[in-house]
Amino acid sequence: MSDHSIACENVPMHSGPGGSIPCQIVLALQGGGAVGAYQAGVYQAMHEADIDPDWVIGTSIGAIQAGIIAGNPPEQRLAKLQTFWDAMAIRRSMPMPGLFPGLGSVFTNFNTVARGIEGFFAPNPMAMLGQHAVLGIDRASYYSTKPLRDTLEALIDFDYLATGKTRLTVGAVNVRTGAMHYFDSRNERLRLDHIMASGALPPAFPAVRIDGEPYWDGGVYSNTPIEIVFDDNPRRDSVVFAVQLWNTEGPEPETLWQVTGRHKEIQYASRATSHTARQAQIHHMRHIIRELSLHLPEDARSREDVKELAAWGCATRMHLIRLDVPRLEHEDHTRDIDFSTQGIHARHQAGYACSRRVISEAPWTQAVDPSVGIVTHDFR
Repeated sequence: MSDHSIACENVPMHSGPGGSIPCQIVLALQGGGAVGAYQAGVYQAMHEADIDPDWVIGTSIGAIQAGIIAGNPPEQRLAKLQTFWDAMAIRRSMPMPGLFPGLGSVFTNFNTVARGIEGFFAPNPMAMLGQHAVLGIDRASYYSTKPLRDTLEALIDFDYLATGKTRLTVGAVNVRTGAMHYFDSRNERLRLDHIMASGALPPAFPAVRIDGEPYWDGGVYSNTPIEIVFDDNPRRDSVVFAVQLWNTEGPEPETLWQVTGRHKEIQYASRATSHTARQAQIHHMRHIIRELSLHLPEDARSREDVKELAAWGCATRMHLIRLDVPRLEHEDHTRDIDFSTQGIHARHQAGYACSRRVISEAPWTQAVDPSVGIVTHDFR
């Protein structure tokens, strides 16, 4: 049978609202810097409901957290995520914040840009030589990410990851070819370099070499890593928690500052909607092909050429749970560098609350049209 055929063997079982969930659980995490604390809250609610993912996919900050989740036993994951965000947090030192709403974040963000974050990144002295200085792609950046490498070495157990108990996929883009590449623990042994490459956002951070090739943050090409789930082979019935850190919809901007923010949101969020719509059409056609093949006479179905055509059909169903991060008060497009303790806590709690609501409603238990392959549930 051709390589586009479908198999659904070894489907995992999970406990959850309304009984067991007879399909694989996928957690897909976008990039978004400090806003990624929302993802940690989502995972906490899933973990407490005993809905731990079989497969975690991420880009940028999503890849970092995906690595921490997949690279540790379930009972250690929350503590490791908390340790990571503790290392990222910056305490604001703005006096009388009530008199100047939002100004505290301005000072915090300025401090981040000027000094970096101890466990994440530090200014690269070589950048002071100017934009035209020949530094090599490994050093051509405003910051060094060695502090992040040191942080993650203590938080991710790559020997545990290699056991394959939880599948990990991280996305990065090849700097030379411009092609997106997903590094998958199902196909190769992942190392810290793979996760670092997925978070190497230029020009802030330097490229990371893997097998001699330089890679940048996957968000440069596609910040929404759900397409790999829809194209996976063999495909399986799935509940996909897609945690989106950039809003696809927003108010009409009225200032240059707001235009910059809206542009940033569209740039990093727009592919999610288009990818999902296209894949929904494809999966609908796969269901139709399968139904048509069932109406063929037995002698026709047994022919090799008919089997080849029928193999394009499938009966798998994927429930896509889209959790969109809310806008916090006084927040703007610089929120991805707002590593203040207040911002991290607020986003974590928002993700936790939204995920608990999703789990309580259990939308994947709803009856759906049998011809539909992808069912989307939006939670904002």
